[in-house]
Amino acid sequence: MPKKVELEGRSRAPKGHFVVYVGNEMKRFVVPTSYLKSPIFQQLLDKAAEEFGFDNQNGIVLPCDESTFNRLTAFLAKHHS
Repeated sequence: MPKKVELEGRSRAPKGHFVVYVGNEMKRFVVPTSYLKSPIFQQLLDKAAEEFGFDNQNGIVLPCDESTFNRLTAFLAKHHS
């Protein structure tokens, strides 16, 4: 099962991963690029683009709470390797 990595204070994501920010506290998560193939994750990115636009200086901000994001990544880890 791919491991979701949560990193604090790191400027770059490891190769094959990217950073997203989630929830009111903008918690930083590093997720595998393989998640980009998932229609569910793509819908979340589309919603983020609608809500926040592409010119966000904070990086990719996802419009969901942390517990929802954790459930989504747990599902993706099982089904998208």
